[in-house]
Amino acid sequence: FFEGRAKFPRFKSKHHKQSIQYPQSVTVVNQNLKVPKIGEIPAIFHREITGTIKTVTISKTPTNKYFASILCEVEATELKELGDKIIGIDLGLKNFAIVHDGESVTKYANPKHLKRHQKNLARKQKKLSRKTQGSKSRAESKKNVAKVHERIANSRQDFLHKLSRKLVNESQVIVVENLNVKGMVKNRKLSKAISDVGWGMFVNFVNYKLQQRSGKLIEIGRFFPSSKTCSCCGYLVDELPLDIREWHCPNCHTHHDRDENAALNIRNEGIRILTEGGGNPVFADGGCVSPPACKSKGHRSVNSEAYTDPIRAV
Repeated sequence: FFEGRAKFPRFKSKHHKQSIQYPQSVTVVNQNLKVPKIGEIPAIFHREITGTIKTVTISKTPTNKYFASILCEVEATELKELGDKIIGIDLGLKNFAIVHDGESVTKYANPKHLKRHQKNLARKQKKLSRKTQGSKSRAESKKNVAKVHERIANSRQDFLHKLSRKLVNESQVIVVENLNVKGMVKNRKLSKAISDVGWGMFVNFVNYKLQQRSGKLIEIGRFFPSSKTCSCCGYLVDELPLDIREWHCPNCHTHHDRDENAALNIRNEGIRILTEGGGNPVFADGGCVSPPACKSKGHRSVNSEAYTDPIRAV
């Protein structure tokens, strides 16, 4: 901090996740984890331990479960090659992800993890509120509430891991928007749904999985008008409220689905960023990445940072 390399420390509550790390001298003996000053601890190993154990982090969850995360050093293995696609992803609430690869669109529904457990969670929270402070029954009720939250978190992580793995296996480059989630949750009507969906966690999963395979993640600016720009001619409309899910371009009269159009524009903007400074690049089929922008009376045209591909209309 005093060297100027770090920011101010964040507050860390004692009620947050509890963990301790052992950097050395941890071994596996007869399906037990041998920890310094504690001894052998019975454990369930989810996979065979290979390589050299470097560190072990033991953590406790709110449901009083203990987990040991074992970091091992192993020899590098050959990984499967990634797909050759460049995809653009528009993240949303009705559909979690709208994926465009330049030719086709795939929509992945939002599982709504919290909504599926909402009644069960409310019932257990109501029971907890009626318990006496400091009683054993209150501690038990608190644990039951934590179990529901744990189930929701596990469900969310499982969905995000599986989807991110599928997309990474199929693609060489993935383009997403850099969303201002902190500002978006200020909308009281959508804050719960936005907090539950896990956009940030999904992007983190995609990023580290792409890095493992030498892929590339591109995050475009949050002010890029992906929804308001026509992916066919590059025309930019002045206003497009959230309740309008489909619209017609007044310049080329193309009919657009809002989310599909946004996903295609995100993809095209990612390609432009990749090829910036290299003249006027083209696709294999001859489609230009950076067509000239439309100009029309009464409407402002798209600027040089929002050029899109006219060949790839939905």
